[in-house]
Amino acid sequence: MIGLLRRIGVCALIAVCLGATSLGAAAAQSYDLTVAIDPATRELRASASLVIAPGAPTEIILGRRFQVDAIATDGRALNAPRVYAESQVWSLAAAPGARVIEVRWHGLLAPLDNTLDARQVLSNSLPATASEGTFLPAASQWYPQLRGQMNGYLVTIDLPQGQRGLVPGRLIEESENGGRYRARFEFAHPTEGIDLIAGPYQVETRSIRTAAGTPLALRTYFHPQIAALATGYLDSVKDYIDLYERLIGAYPYTEFSIVSSPTPTGFGMPTLTYLGIDVLRLPFIRTSSLGHEILHNWWGNGVYPDYQHGNWSEALTTFMADYAYREREGAEAARRMRLEWLRDFSAVPAGTDRPLAEFTSRTHGASQIVGYDKGAMIFLMLRGLIGGAAFEQGIQRLWRDYRFRSASWDDLRRSFEAASGRDLSTFFAQWLRRAGAPQVRIATAALSGAGGREVQLTLAQTEPAYSMRVPVTIRTEGGAETRVLDLSGSRANFSLELNARALALELDPDLQLFRRLNAGEAPPILRQVMLDPAAITVGAGLSGAALDAARSLADALSDHPVRMRSVAQTPAGVPLLIIGLSSDIEGWLSRAGLPGRPGLPRGKGSAMVWTAALPQGKSMMVVEARDAQAIAALVRPLPHYGRQSYLVFDGSAMIESGVWPAQPQVWRF
Repeated sequence: MIGLLRRIGVCALIAVCLGATSLGAAAAQSYDLTVAIDPATRELRASASLVIAPGAPTEIILGRRFQVDAIATDGRALNAPRVYAESQVWSLAAAPGARVIEVRWHGLLAPLDNTLDARQVLSNSLPATASEGTFLPAASQWYPQLRGQMNGYLVTIDLPQGQRGLVPGRLIEESENGGRYRARFEFAHPTEGIDLIAGPYQVETRSIRTAAGTPLALRTYFHPQIAALATGYLDSVKDYIDLYERLIGAYPYTEFSIVSSPTPTGFGMPTLTYLGIDVLRLPFIRTSSLGHEILHNWWGNGVYPDYQHGNWSEALTTFMADYAYREREGAEAARRMRLEWLRDFSAVPAGTDRPLAEFTSRTHGASQIVGYDKGAMIFLMLRGLIGGAAFEQGIQRLWRDYRFRSASWDDLRRSFEAASGRDLSTFFAQWLRRAGAPQVRIATAALSGAGGREVQLTLAQTEPAYSMRVPVTIRTEGGAETRVLDLSGSRANFSLELNARALALELDPDLQLFRRLNAGEAPPILRQVMLDPAAITVGAGLSGAALDAARSLADALSDHPVRMRSVAQTPAGVPLLIIGLSSDIEGWLSRAGLPGRPGLPRGKGSAMVWTAALPQGKSMMVVEARDAQAIAALVRPLPHYGRQSYLVFDGSAMIESGVWPAQPQVWRF
């Protein structure tokens, strides 16, 4: 996988960045912005009218990199702002009547950095421009923002000839004359911020009617080198919108656009998705990530998460998009995805994750595993608990009741309770408010009854105990049957009557329950080392350029500060990242008393990466490369393959990969 950065748009994070206290009801404030950008000089000049309704005091915030030429309310200049490291802030007292704030400002945008990898793009919120692309995220405070308030807007974009630009919303008009391009957009619904995108785009447009009969304009804004992909992407967009209209309700906007980025982005915003050029070239994006971003127009950009109480939209979108596509492939494809989720979570060191209710956005690998994967599996368990029909009714109720409003996890719970007629407070409380996951095992099992047709079974789980439905498959001389057992304490006894003699028990072999896998169920994968803050990096006899390359690779792989030691300085019981040269790595591992290469053929590619189990439940990850250049070639691609147990690279191209086989939890009679 490519580690695509999926999110609800930078605009959705503005509430967090600005310390919003509420994003609930639609606000009466509105914006009318005009912005001119020259990518060649990186200069921005802009003006805005902000209509502020009567009521509470508010604050206006603008990034410090911009210089204000004038700011006034009803013709009277505002006082000087308070200045912070990144922002300048004007305070406005409450007023009995509506006010109009007029602002003119200018500034120099940052140069677009094409060297950033996907993880760096996620944390970079600078407003940046170049001839190949412009991206002004709302979080960069490129325009005057009203703290903690949601607004509709009108935006006019002025660009040099050859450039095209857009913001989320409806394209009202566009023109090109006098060597300039101008476009005007309207967003009539309350939203949390404005992201602006521009580039040397070739635009393709298609008019359709959706499954609900709504007229819709589809567009691609593609760089010239991928313009030929436009037709296929437009075909796919229509299919996804029709699918989600049938499942949820009518598409909430008048258009949808796919926009290419010169950097490795993967952002979803109202009415559009912004994806890297290289991402769009990947053949599987149309059947996977594209649908995820389109679905965000319902979850995240149609119903807004209440960020103070957690972001549920990534979990629900992952479940209804990524996982649903695997279910359509077949039962085995869906099971593989569940195994990936559980194996990834088991790679997160115990005690280092946070409750799902505290997830707001992806910031590193562990947060994605909780916010996307754990969350999606909780929706899977919820559907299993209340049934598919009630789950679908709950989804439709959520959309009907909270369209263009904020909804919390509690609001979701109430929607599903109303649809199912069940009290779901215990289910939601334990899976949302607790960090970690239960670890479940077969404690004892014995045959009884005539001909071994009865099983006396004890299940146990770690504390604190969860209330769970645990699937157990009994393999008998007459075939297999699955029972779902209710476990709510640390231990429970069950008596199972069968039609034939029992041969073996398997605990949750189909992986329907979110839990921390036992050691045999979770073979070593790269993420077990990449995510562990206790991991030690060892340069196996490296020096000079090879050691420098190893340090760079370790930094790219880890979400935590890298600690490099010699093997003699490394305490027992910690995960290891070992980087060495192919010419002597086997001898080095043998002298260090560590496991050798596990059956992989020698001499393939320029580098091999593999994992092995260490004592005390930890893992080691070994990178063996031909030379310093081969180590350096792994810096960009290798962090995206954390779900693998072994890999072979030829330069930066992955040519072989795999996962060591998992061993289900089995009790044999």
